[in-house]
Amino acid sequence: MSRFRRATVLGCLAVAGAMTAAAAAYGADGASEPGGGDLWATATIEPGREGIVRVGGYDGAPLGAGSVLTLSAPANARVTGTPFAAGGFRGAVALGGASGTYTFEGPAGPVAGESAPAAWKGRTFPFVLSVPADAEPGTRLPDCALVLKDAKGTVQQKGTCVVTVGLPAPTLSRPQSGVPLGALPKMSGTAYPGAQVTVRDALEEEVCATTAAPDGAWSCVPSLALAPGAGRIQATATFNGVSAASEQIHILVTEPAAAQPDTVTDSEGGRLAPDAAHSHARGAGR
Repeated sequence: MSRFRRATVLGCLAVAGAMTAAAAAYGADGASEPGGGDLWATATIEPGREGIVRVGGYDGAPLGAGSVLTLSAPANARVTGTPFAAGGFRGAVALGGASGTYTFEGPAGPVAGESAPAAWKGRTFPFVLSVPADAEPGTRLPDCALVLKDAKGTVQQKGTCVVTVGLPAPTLSRPQSGVPLGALPKMSGTAYPGAQVTVRDALEEEVCATTAAPDGAWSCVPSLALAPGAGRIQATATFNGVSAASEQIHILVTEPAAAQPDTVTDSEGGRLAPDAAHSHARGAGR
């Protein structure tokens, strides 16, 4: 198993192909997060993307048909979907995406006879949330609120959701996978502007590091020669407390590092070429 630490971006799912899976994965009995007496939700979503915010934590009195769970979208974000599809629940999105709701309409179909306590307890409910493209990675979007009301409109439980703006994954476009390399190949790619980019090998040793330019481009050259033979490299970007990793690249180093010429330092701290160094040494011995 690879020793690379893969950056996990929770909730950073494109909606295409995710809504059906979310209905099954997030609607199953058995919430995995501690409720702590409040409703809870957490997600990390990249700028300009949509992701899943999972809401759970209800552990109160049984609520029957007509009870409603509402997620109010955080500032500058929008709710775009309510993909939970279990029997007896109806999802809806408010005009403009300011909020999303799930309403328990009672047992139906093959789950007839389901008791009221099972409606909200021990489950998580997914809301699809869209984060604006100009959101800054590492920031938390404010004003995300959760509330569960009974059929009479009485609040039964409240909570907050933590939505963190994720970091787009960097690219490692050079060197190309499988192309024979020298021992000090140039590494380059793209990343979020201003992100610290570090390239590591299969042993997680640093190969080189740099900062992405304002246009997102980055490049660096190993400070030490790469070992001959096959290997792997991967770029990791870090910005404002969040990180993301590129795909792994398989490399093949076939050329040994060039012999480094002996040099000496001149009186101003510069490095002298071998011939100049020899003359400098002769002059210094006079």
